Amino acid sequence: MKVTTVWEKQSGAVGTSSYTVYVRGTVPKEADRTMYFDYDVTDFTAVGSTGVSGLKIGLKGGIAADWPAAATPVTSKSLPVTKTWLEMQSSPHYRHSVRYAPGQGTGAGAADVVAAVYQPEVTSTLPAGWVGESPKTGKPFMFAPRWDSASYLRNSTGAGNPANKGGAAFSMIATLEYSSKPGAPEQAVAEHIKQAFTNPKATKPLNALKNVPGDTIQEPLHRLFLDQKRLDRNRAVSVRECKRHWGANYTDGGKECDEFPFASTYEGSAIDEYDPHVEKNNFSVLPIPGDQNGVGGTLLRGFYNANRIIDGPEDGFIVKIS
Repeated sequence: MKVTTVWEKQSGAVGTSSYTVYVRGTVPKEADRTMYFDYDVTDFTAVGSTGVSGLKIGLKGGIAADWPAAATPVTSKSLPVTKTWLEMQSSPHYRHSVRYAPGQGTGAGAADVVAAVYQPEVTSTLPAGWVGESPKTGKPFMFAPRWDSASYLRNSTGAGNPANKGGAAFSMIATLEYSSKPGAPEQAVAEHIKQAFTNPKATKPLNALKNVPGDTIQEPLHRLFLDQKRLDRNRAVSVRECKRHWGANYTDGGKECDEFPFASTYEGSAIDEYDPHVEKNNFSVLPIPGDQNGVGGTLLRGFYNANRIIDGPEDGFIVKIS
């Protein structure tokens, strides 16, 4: 956030000043539920006649809302802080930490999810003798933080410390990237998904209305983990279609049946058996080399873990092919 002040007298504007506040949210340790927000005040400029020597700059970070409402965060005492322009120039960096202990959340399969809105605030207060709206507060946007202790994600036990089990992440639609470039170990997977996105009607099974989801934030995919029966059914339907279109020997030469959307998503090939409102055969299958199919699966599992993708409709992701 860039904060600009126009300094005026009765004769009109006599000077301008500005500074910029950067707020960076990170989860530096995978096995730690602590989320950090680093505030940096920089790019101080003053031109003409100003009152910057007496201008006060305030920084504050707070939880505007959280779900469940009864969840209680633990925050560091480094913020709020208010300093003059000159003091802030000489001491421009502040780190604010936020942490929710496990056991306060909700979610199927003991996901134990706590969601929150973290709101930074930047305030400018004019010195005495200058007229204008004061104090003036701005609120830069931050992606919403989230905590969980899902048993199927990393650090599910806290490495012997139950008070630290689970982890933190930002609530955003993550992107899984596959490469279709020659020599990429997942090339066949990527090319299959690319065709499903760009020319779905040419894929099997046939469907003139096919519109495969997963490439836009309006139609993301959602991880399926807790319902093993449905996951197995996704795979069974995919294999059935591979056999139907390429014969029982489609596995010759070490090939495997690759499906998209992935069997480990709710949008997988058996979705119409669970949701009567969706289009039938709105997926794609293709026999591809087994080793490349395996690499694609490994990348997918790593993606789920790295981004702490939760089972269910609340946590979507998309796929992009390079």
